[in-house]
Amino acid sequence: MKEIRDIIRSYQAHKSLGKGCALATVVHVEGSSYRRPGARMLISEDGRLTGAISGGCLEGDAMRKALHVINEQVPALVTYDTMDEDDATIGIGLGCNGIIKILIEPIDDKMADHPIELLEKMTSDRQNAVVVTFFSFRYKKQPNAGTRLFIDVNGKVTGKNMSTKQTNVLKEEVRKVHSTGKSTWKEFDVDGEKMTVFLEFVPPAVSLVVVGAGNDVMPLVDMADVLGWDTTVIDGRANYAKKERFAKACDVLIAKPEQVINNVRIDDFTFFALMTHNYNYDKALLFELCQNNARYIAMLGPKKKIERMVAEYEEENRPLSTEQIATIYSPAGLDIGAETSEEIALSILAEIKAVLTQKQGSPLKNKLIGIHE
Repeated sequence: MKEIRDIIRSYQAHKSLGKGCALATVVHVEGSSYRRPGARMLISEDGRLTGAISGGCLEGDAMRKALHVINEQVPALVTYDTMDEDDATIGIGLGCNGIIKILIEPIDDKMADHPIELLEKMTSDRQNAVVVTFFSFRYKKQPNAGTRLFIDVNGKVTGKNMSTKQTNVLKEEVRKVHSTGKSTWKEFDVDGEKMTVFLEFVPPAVSLVVVGAGNDVMPLVDMADVLGWDTTVIDGRANYAKKERFAKACDVLIAKPEQVINNVRIDDFTFFALMTHNYNYDKALLFELCQNNARYIAMLGPKKKIERMVAEYEEENRPLSTEQIATIYSPAGLDIGAETSEEIALSILAEIKAVLTQKQGSPLKNKLIGIHE
């Protein structure tokens, strides 16, 4: 999501200067590659790049091809075969061992729902969406290719019009993508032409709610900003919860434990980190979060702290269920030997990412299969 947001901001800046742009999207990969389908890069007519489609190997050649697309205003499919060590077109050994197909499409700001506008509309609401991009394996230059629309989790279609029959078939495929949370490809008929459709599942940005506004929270907020996450800092102390202390946070709020729930939106992409160093505040808020189906609650402190809280809930005749206890991660973070505030922040963010993607957070060298399923 961060890459998409960066591209949107960059496009708006180029547009204000009257600069033409093209959008390069990785739409298909066979074998291995540094970036997966859905990776994007914006290219302006003066050669400025935002985003990435590889580890830096393909960007130069893709930029040159994008300049032709901007001049001709016709989308083009570019294929890079990194399995071929003698590929003179790329000119260097990439070491990825894959075939990468990249669709480069011009951005016409006079056209309604052009690709960047679609991405901007998609990011304006915190919902899962499926972005639909058409291309053809048969032709390099393809007038009908491009990022045409997105469909949200409720089936609402935003983008270029299609026939009712096409839309209904497409919706059924999109429904499957929403249910699995995995991108895929399908063959589709568009205006009498056989096209391949890349159905890309795009979740909303992670919302990280950090409860506590001490100095140790600052690195966590800064690192979350680098990841493009939406961060909210909440504390009951007005002299700590100040925007100037957390400039990179989206929101900084002053709230008592019972007020927190009413000030945040909890969904599948909302993660909490309790860092108040105040036992009573943490205990009061933890119970509220468990009752409101928070999927991840990190809490600083030793294991004895959470054991004591759970025991006190029992004594107060308001026990937590097994499912609720499973959402509590305390001590917080992955076991990487973290000691400093910065290292603890890294540990917590890594754990959130692992929970989000349902991974174990173990070394990649121990995987028996490829990195990407």
